[in-house]
Amino acid sequence: MSTSSVSKGCFVFKPSAKKKKTLSLGDYFTDGCEGAENSEVRFKLCQDLWDKIKTDTEVLQDELNRKILDSLLDFTRKCSSTRQHSDWASQMRASEIPTAALVLGVNVPDHDMTFQSLSELLRQSVTPHVASVQAKECGVLKHLMKRVLERLMGTVVTVDDDEEEAEESTEQTSAQLHKSVHCSLSALCDWYNTKTKKSSTGTPGKKRSSPAKDEPQQPPVVVIFKDLEAFNPRVLQDFILICSRYIEHLPLMFIFGIATSPSTIQHMLPHSVSSLLCIELFQSLSCTQHLATVIDKLILTPRFPFKLNGKVMLVLISIFLYHDFSVRNFIKGVQLALLEHFHSQPLSVLCCNKKEALLNVMQLNHRDLERIRQLMSFKRYVEKQDAQEQVNLLKDDSHLKEVCQRLIKDLRKYHKNYYPVLRCLHTLTSSLPRYPLGKQIRELHLICLEKNVWENEDYQSAMKLLKMLAKDELITLLLRCAEILQPIKSKKMKKALVDLEELLAKFKQLDTTAVETAPSVEESITSPVKDLQKKTDLFQLQKTLLEMNESRRAKRLSPFEVLRNEALEFIDDVVKSHLSPPECQTLNEVCYYSSSATLRRHLNATPRTSIQAALSSPYYYLQNDSLKTEDGSVSNAAPDICIAYKLHLECGRLINLYDWLEAYATVVSAAEGNNPDSDNFGKVNEVKHARFIQAVSELEFLGFIKSTKQKTDHVARLTWGGC
Repeated sequence: MSTSSVSKGCFVFKPSAKKKKTLSLGDYFTDGCEGAENSEVRFKLCQDLWDKIKTDTEVLQDELNRKILDSLLDFTRKCSSTRQHSDWASQMRASEIPTAALVLGVNVPDHDMTFQSLSELLRQSVTPHVASVQAKECGVLKHLMKRVLERLMGTVVTVDDDEEEAEESTEQTSAQLHKSVHCSLSALCDWYNTKTKKSSTGTPGKKRSSPAKDEPQQPPVVVIFKDLEAFNPRVLQDFILICSRYIEHLPLMFIFGIATSPSTIQHMLPHSVSSLLCIELFQSLSCTQHLATVIDKLILTPRFPFKLNGKVMLVLISIFLYHDFSVRNFIKGVQLALLEHFHSQPLSVLCCNKKEALLNVMQLNHRDLERIRQLMSFKRYVEKQDAQEQVNLLKDDSHLKEVCQRLIKDLRKYHKNYYPVLRCLHTLTSSLPRYPLGKQIRELHLICLEKNVWENEDYQSAMKLLKMLAKDELITLLLRCAEILQPIKSKKMKKALVDLEELLAKFKQLDTTAVETAPSVEESITSPVKDLQKKTDLFQLQKTLLEMNESRRAKRLSPFEVLRNEALEFIDDVVKSHLSPPECQTLNEVCYYSSSATLRRHLNATPRTSIQAALSSPYYYLQNDSLKTEDGSVSNAAPDICIAYKLHLECGRLINLYDWLEAYATVVSAAEGNNPDSDNFGKVNEVKHARFIQAVSELEFLGFIKSTKQKTDHVARLTWGGC
């Protein structure tokens, strides 16, 4: 089919009859998957596990936001009820608009979820008239009015302005289906009155029984400003002034989403405008508390077989603390780690519930069993066995499967015991001065993931501080530990609970024994003091003082101190038995994702590194064989920007544009196949000059060079080195 024509034209090619095959999620997962023979099973396990995690996190987030959302719902109901019961004037001036200032914190990516839940709850239980707006779509007042009216009325809103003619022409089709409305609050009032009259119209001939039944007939009109700080202050001021004039006819309410501080309202609005608002402050749960709860319910639990090792946890927590404070992005990071684990680890087929994992062990082929034999944790396990057992583990596949089943059970038991003991240790140490093992449980968890926690100097310091606790404080902490161990069904935890309850019973018996032993102890201590009251010489005084010093040194521990030491020895034994790092557990690679570098590369954007890699090695991006080079240099057939980038790496701080152009022309001439001995080789023509200018402009846009006034026809280089 020819497309040659004397004049310009538009040529239409009909698509071929063959439809392009659409790939499913499983196909994308299988493509490039390590160990593709069981990739379908792993994809299903990954999907099922993520569905469970996602459901749990959504329920958890709803519970965390429930308190603040319920407070907002009560506020809207109270304001609506006050207005309808004619108490409006007594509660606030007629021109005041009830406003909820919702301080959400700087975790901006999480705000959308909160406002979505708030809008749904408002529509379900308070009012159907809810409109949410963002600053990016409300640059001027007419756009703000248009968005609010359209989302409240569900119709097309026209704006009397020449700039809107193009937009109105594109909406003519939809305007034919929906009656267009003029952009003004008077139109909104008329629409609202029509709506309330329709909803209040009951069965003919029947009277309303009481005024209370009129409450739902005039629901408030709620406008949510999601990102107050990003709004143009002038636009916001004008909108509030206009709304205040209609407050007697329209029950308006505002909700301000604030990320920084409530003082933002005073900074953005002058007193003449802010005085028109009746503001009530609402403070949401801090993002750090939210993260602590998510980690507690999502990570520190044996319910989910998938785990993160210490380095991966550190990457996710560092991104949270130093970048965005977003719990939502933290959960997305967990999702990425889950996907990477099941995609890159063929043995992740065993990362599932206990019953299913034991069945999958028996279905492993010889290649998968060889992968198990190559695991570092399994090699350490084999080295501890006798010679005959080592031969059986390395040669006999059926015997290896039986051993793997037992090891999988041991790994599940390890997790069931690890998390309760971790919580107990955190309960004991989180209230100590200077928090030697961290204030948050995630800090203690990271220490335990790294190495044996009892070998840490901070652990020894914590134990010394625990030995200084009073009886009431120690008993309170031990009771909390007993509450943690109470619901655990593990045999070892049940035994630990029995031992702990025996210790608590001994503490209760101390009161009676202390009364009996107190006089004798006091007498033994004060008897030398009584001798001092007698008349004595210098030698006798020296002898008495030495006896007193020796008696203090040889003083026996009180019953409480003995019991306190016994309790701390019990805690120390439990910690040493159950808080060993997961890397010490055989087959930990099946459940633990450890590629922190991969996770960091995906989550921590490095645009400069990626751009430099693309400009230095265009073959890996374009997959053109003519661009392939062995020594790392750029082919002369590469795109113009790659050639210009390579040449600029050979220059200093200031680059002469003419010399740069000549070098570029020489490289391009070689790429075109011109004879190096010809007169035109390396000459600059109009086409080469235009291509060079475009490449230089692109490098300037990417931030590699900038214009400079230091020298004529020179540009300054902004980066150093390359990939």
